[in-house]
Amino acid sequence: MAPAPDWPLPRVFAHRCGGALAPENSASGLRIAAALGMRAVEFDVMLSADGSPWLIHDETLERTTNGRGRVCATPDAVLRNLDAGSYRHRAFAGEPLPTLEAAAALCRELGLMANVEIKPASGFEAITGEVVARRVIELWSGVQLPLVSSFSELALETARHAAPQLPLGCLWVRPPADWRARLDALAAFSLHCAADKLDDSLLCAARAAGIPVLCYTVNDQSVAEALFRRGVASVFSDRIDVPGRSEK
Repeated sequence: MAPAPDWPLPRVFAHRCGGALAPENSASGLRIAAALGMRAVEFDVMLSADGSPWLIHDETLERTTNGRGRVCATPDAVLRNLDAGSYRHRAFAGEPLPTLEAAAALCRELGLMANVEIKPASGFEAITGEVVARRVIELWSGVQLPLVSSFSELALETARHAAPQLPLGCLWVRPPADWRARLDALAAFSLHCAADKLDDSLLCAARAAGIPVLCYTVNDQSVAEALFRRGVASVFSDRIDVPGRSEK
């Protein structure tokens, strides 16, 4: 079955948990987002060598941790002991990589809605979609399910088969000409794209079909307001400290 068409979209999602104020995809980011009154967060999920879902954006560890190598080739025991905060600031030294389980528990504790982006390593699209979808259903049991999105249509396809009730978002830089057919094939709820690649004809067609359009990464409040006036439903932003971003 497809998800209900009234998933309660917030105006702003904190990009990669806490935007520019914390290490990306971190528990600190979730706490900062909640403390600033954000209603919703977005984060990336990738599988380890053990097939466990962890919050991290890159396929490799070097940019955001003190580890080395591919995430998909690194076991949980190694990921568990990495420092994922020092790259951002010494105040975050020792910040661990969160598992999807830990992030879900913290979102529930803090009352945060979530957009879980399936971020598969190359060659792991199908299994990542399946594992993340199944875990999301388990971890958010009894509460509002997160919106689950991905650039990988194969990941979304396996997520849809694994968890038919999930609200899915099709994520593109610039939506393709056949975006509607692809979205319908996945029974997806929303369309996500780069803010500067959005044209009004697409927005008009999406609005007529009742399909919410979400744009990333919008760090200027005037740009966000212009997008909302055009009919964009939500934006993803690193600037969650900007006055007016709080929705609580």
